[in-house]
Amino acid sequence: MTRATLLANGKVVDGTGAPWRNGDVLLSGDRILAIAPPGQIDPHILVKLGEYDRFDCSNKVIAPGFIDVHTHDDAAVLDDPNMLPKLSQGITTVIVGNCGISLAPIVTQTPNAPLSLLGRLQFRHGSMSDYALAVNTAKPAVNVAALMGHTALRMRHMSDLRQPATEAERVAMSVDMQEAMDAGALGLSSGIFYNEAYAADVDELVAVASVAARNGGVYATHIRDELAGILPALQEAAQTAKHAGLPLVISHHKCAGPANWGRTRETLPLIEQLAMEQEIGIDVYPYTAGSTVLREDLVDGIIDILITGSQPYPGMGGRYLADIAREWGVSQQEAAVRLKPGGACYFQMREDDVERVITHPLSMIGSDGLPHDERPHPRLWGAFPRVLASYWREKGLLQLEEAIHKMTGLSARRFRLGERGVLDAGRIADVVVFDPGHVRDLATFEHPKQFSEGIEQVWVNGVLSYTSSGRGTGVRAGRFVRRTSTSDFHSIELS
Repeated sequence: MTRATLLANGKVVDGTGAPWRNGDVLLSGDRILAIAPPGQIDPHILVKLGEYDRFDCSNKVIAPGFIDVHTHDDAAVLDDPNMLPKLSQGITTVIVGNCGISLAPIVTQTPNAPLSLLGRLQFRHGSMSDYALAVNTAKPAVNVAALMGHTALRMRHMSDLRQPATEAERVAMSVDMQEAMDAGALGLSSGIFYNEAYAADVDELVAVASVAARNGGVYATHIRDELAGILPALQEAAQTAKHAGLPLVISHHKCAGPANWGRTRETLPLIEQLAMEQEIGIDVYPYTAGSTVLREDLVDGIIDILITGSQPYPGMGGRYLADIAREWGVSQQEAAVRLKPGGACYFQMREDDVERVITHPLSMIGSDGLPHDERPHPRLWGAFPRVLASYWREKGLLQLEEAIHKMTGLSARRFRLGERGVLDAGRIADVVVFDPGHVRDLATFEHPKQFSEGIEQVWVNGVLSYTSSGRGTGVRAGRFVRRTSTSDFHSIELS
């Protein structure tokens, strides 16, 4: 049986956005047993517990474990269940299945892009319940909550991905969607930005999303266009969610490409307007570069593009596309074609746009890291400490309580993870303790696999799973997390 734990005399930031307070937090089993001012937890409770571990948290922050709302860790939690890239950031729950890409329900030994972003070895889970069983069997060090990917459904059930789904194909996808919701999935994700799902129309998306809606799910989407056509793409996403009758989460909101820099001044007011009539959230990562599969249509000859991996030319990982093209004596687009299949970081955003999205009250933090890249984007290892170091401590754009709310309580509410994301008696004991003066990311584009500083301890389901001195404790206590049935709000305050 897990010993009780007393986190004493820390700065308690509870995840709701409320002001911090000095206090003690008592953990017992997988639950938070009590929170009280320093030294004021009922002594009878402590006597009843018998022996317990005590951690002096003076000058440290005690917060809910961070929730990474946008990951592609679907296979990573099975392949490498220690999950140190996430655990070391204070992350205790990852949401997988984003951008329309999920392991279930695809069974294949040769996954094509964009499914190959999840690696190539784990496509053997023909249903969400199979995937949930695999997670619980692997027992990763972090909790796993899952979205069902629309692109995965298309690739399983459609004979021609260049067309909208037929009525029969919609029905087949809806059957799998219902199975996923019965297994505890959070809802549906789509990635109509990718060629494999680009032909999907609103009717197809609504047909599948409606199944998630009837079961209390959400709809997260990598919208059709984050470049010149971003405004109609946002309206399409809102229309889909509204017609299906479920909440919308706009994935990794950005204005990509130099011609679109500054347009968050247009997109965010539009999102606010739409959010007056339906529930909408945004996720965002704290970097000006994105990362995805290598595509020549994203090569404009202006932005920097860093190759993260290439199957035909593995030695090109870590080099810039412009340098490779110059060396080969070809255009950057031709070089990209030669390097495919592969991945790349695209330096396609501007910092002021990133700042506007991160500070917006509708936004949550997600890393969007790709764990199977040879040289991953540094967000895989550093996104959450980077928010604290840069946007709270250094730039002062967020209050500490606000930053943590975007990583915890708001995320749990948006994705229906009712027992997590907030420090309160009776809630699940996912907890992080960090040093507010020193927490920072160390991962860079040149050296992306670097532990962050200042994350002192992490508890997952009440189990000490990470310490700054010893890294992972070797004890893995994560589990597959099912959605809760309802949310306690319909729209978020924008003031």
